[in-house]
Amino acid sequence: MSHPLDSLLRPRSIAIIGASDDPTRIGGRPLAYLKARGFAGPILPVNPNRATVQGLPAFPDVASLPEAPEAAVIAVPGEAAIAAVAALAARGCRAGIVFTAGFAEIGDAGAAMQDRLVAAARAHGMRLLGPNCLGLFNAPHGHFPIFSASVENGWPGPGTIGIASQSGAYGSHLFAAARDRGIGVPVLVTTGNEADLQVADIIEWMAAADEVEVIAAYAEGIRDGERFAAAVEAARRARKPVVMMKVGRSAVGEAAAQSHTASIAGDDRVLDAVLAELGVHRARTTEELLDVCYVAQKRIYPVGNTLGVVTISGGAGVLIADAAEAVGLPLPEMPAEAQARLKALVPFASPRNPVDCTAQAFNDMKVVGEFAESMARDGGYASLIAFFTAWGGSPTMAPRLRAELKGVLDRHPDRLFLLSILASPERVREWEADGFLALEDPSRAVVALAAMGRFGEAFARDVRSGTALSAVALPDATANEAEAKRILAEAGVPAVPEIACASAEEAARAARDIGFPVVAKLLSPDVLHKSEIGGVILDLTDEDAVRRAFATITARAATRAPDARIEGVLVAKQLRDAVEMAVGVVRDPVFGPVVMVGLGGVFIEVFRDVAFRRCPVSEADALAMIRSLRGFPLLDGARGRPRADVAALARAVAALSRFGAAAGPRLRSAEVNPLMVLPDGQGAFAADALIEVA
Repeated sequence: MSHPLDSLLRPRSIAIIGASDDPTRIGGRPLAYLKARGFAGPILPVNPNRATVQGLPAFPDVASLPEAPEAAVIAVPGEAAIAAVAALAARGCRAGIVFTAGFAEIGDAGAAMQDRLVAAARAHGMRLLGPNCLGLFNAPHGHFPIFSASVENGWPGPGTIGIASQSGAYGSHLFAAARDRGIGVPVLVTTGNEADLQVADIIEWMAAADEVEVIAAYAEGIRDGERFAAAVEAARRARKPVVMMKVGRSAVGEAAAQSHTASIAGDDRVLDAVLAELGVHRARTTEELLDVCYVAQKRIYPVGNTLGVVTISGGAGVLIADAAEAVGLPLPEMPAEAQARLKALVPFASPRNPVDCTAQAFNDMKVVGEFAESMARDGGYASLIAFFTAWGGSPTMAPRLRAELKGVLDRHPDRLFLLSILASPERVREWEADGFLALEDPSRAVVALAAMGRFGEAFARDVRSGTALSAVALPDATANEAEAKRILAEAGVPAVPEIACASAEEAARAARDIGFPVVAKLLSPDVLHKSEIGGVILDLTDEDAVRRAFATITARAATRAPDARIEGVLVAKQLRDAVEMAVGVVRDPVFGPVVMVGLGGVFIEVFRDVAFRRCPVSEADALAMIRSLRGFPLLDGARGRPRADVAALARAVAALSRFGAAAGPRLRSAEVNPLMVLPDGQGAFAADALIEVA
């Protein structure tokens, strides 16, 4: 079945507006490349000053073209580009690739021109790539409407990697770096200003394209989170991994950063969390992106990934083990019987995992094969790293080593078998021709292999189902603590027993009714962090103490927050033996409402040990977030503490996420900090709450 963007990426004909007879100019390069790579359809140069361009008949304008081109390159400046798009769209052209710069990237005047450009195309259903883009290529179709000089050093080789990049220069850099490593990139698309088509649209096309099996993306910003998530979900359903470099930070903004949740979400932790949720591997470097794409070409994505390591160096084994622990890739021990057999073969060996066969094994190369076979057969590891350093490139050793290991790979074709070797490019190609992967750096190898397991887990995951949401009535303005707790309690986050009091005597009676000990807190919608002005007093054990606390708190508020509205004092039950957690919701400018859980009280800002996820989440998702925290042992009975009611905490996180999803765009943030998590079976209760509204 055809795809709506096939006109852009697989057109049957193409026009070049501003075609140049000079094959080194911007308007000349795509024509030269299309001819050189054998584009099968009509190529229609438009140039009013020449009868022919690079040997092809030229036409003075769009109206003179003998047919409506399916796609067109626009390489003329400013107003001429807008006029060309309007003429092409009216003629029936389906897709335009706009090289022209000087639009939204230069300011308001350029943005207004860009709006006119898009309007001209949309009037007739024409799609636009760019403006201010470098173009694209789809090598299997000979389709090269691009002006990058990167192809002058080599055309794309056979392969399965597709690159979608906002940046034209960096996208072509990624292609060239991949080509130079022998990684085939048949498709590159650069999106430029993204006036119409975005990186997300290209990912969605690649998810359905036969030319692409692995998707690499480079983005400086994600404009439409929902569109991006849908595209990545399409790739996940097609079992095509997405490896992404996202540069720059997406800040929530100071106006929305009154809560701890919002201030912490101001870094790109939200993006990290969303990409992990969507099954995208976020690469921090070009090298890492290419490594992951290289390994992903094998199309082996194990669920429950484990790593087995066979090495001739104990030191390398330790290095690999450290790297695996850092990325969460398990290294289970070899079975005891298998260890005994390996020890019998090489008494000096360390057969646990990593398995050090020592350099002695090279006196009998069959021993190396037996070690590797045992790891695949007896250890059952989904991923294997064999560290053979220079032996893998040795003219005397490599052929015999290849013969032994090739038999292991042939018997276990479902395993990711990666060699860490030092060898010439020619020798590496020999290993790769046998079906092996090869990287010099074993630490890089671990990162790439771990990514394959995460892809496998993502591909095996069920599609995220919809969640029933109840209507939410937000207050007209930011609520005081008592009102915020009432609203959140209705949403499913219960609060500590408490009473709002307007006088010292009311506070004393409230404390008597609630039961000592109690805590007294300033009640004001204008003071969000009460402890900072001395507005919280703990451990009140009798009525006189409560009366004094009321007087102290109101006096401090009058002095330290003279402009704040003071609505009294909140008297609340003080809970014992609880773990203080924080849960919150903040509206991310790209992905909408996201829920957060982390250590509460003052520790949230100190340790920033938090987990984020898009709203809403299930209780199972919430539990996974909680377990991902470094501080989870505090909830799980560390050092003799009672186990906390983690199930109640998960229910609170899920309930708050539903509230955040249903509240709509007026909700800036909602936070419970601390949420007092009592021992197992006793529940979790909000001790303080904040709801900010626009």
